[in-house]
Amino acid sequence: MGAAQRSVLLAGATGLVGRELLRGLVADEGVSHVIVVGRRPPPETNAKIHFVPAELPKVPALPPLDEAYIALGTTIKAAGSQAAFRAIDFDAVLAVAGAAKAAGARKLGVVSAMGASAKSNVFYSRVKGEAEDALAALQFDTLVIARPSMLAGDRGSLGQAQRRGEEIALKVSRWFGSLIPRNYQSIPARSVAHALLHAVPASKGRRVMLSGELREY
Repeated sequence: MGAAQRSVLLAGATGLVGRELLRGLVADEGVSHVIVVGRRPPPETNAKIHFVPAELPKVPALPPLDEAYIALGTTIKAAGSQAAFRAIDFDAVLAVAGAAKAAGARKLGVVSAMGASAKSNVFYSRVKGEAEDALAALQFDTLVIARPSMLAGDRGSLGQAQRRGEEIALKVSRWFGSLIPRNYQSIPARSVAHALLHAVPASKGRRVMLSGELREY
């Protein structure tokens, strides 16, 4: 990941992928500061971690940054409405990215979703795609978009309810894994995080990573 000392922003640190991103950033000797933005601090404590409370989509001014990672996301069921879902998966994501860019970040990694497209007839996928396009318009030097399939991980340890779709996808992947294309198999949250942590510092321009590629890390 390189020896240069980097100051990194992370939003969504208390989620499945965000937790793994935080662990990876803390372990990276090339990272000097991890600025965690959110409503509540992560359970992890480390001298590198600096928590900035924020009621997203409002984001306070941030210290100078080199790169940023956004792992914000919910479901329409959990959010309670389409409007509440969009407030997180579009408004909050764009607000954090904009604040990071204003603070000097030139590289951004974001967790999106399989099937994301601004032209999708599915509301969830359309919002994810619109967010991707809006992030691209911010013109970061590097924009790495992870589009994982259903995530595998212990949501219970995060105080979250297990998502029914993820449970089904995990069972199907276990039973019929060899018959399912790699891009559609359930994927560990750890793999998504590791892929972003490797790809963001090393990439230039816009890069979209599907589950099959994310699994390689």
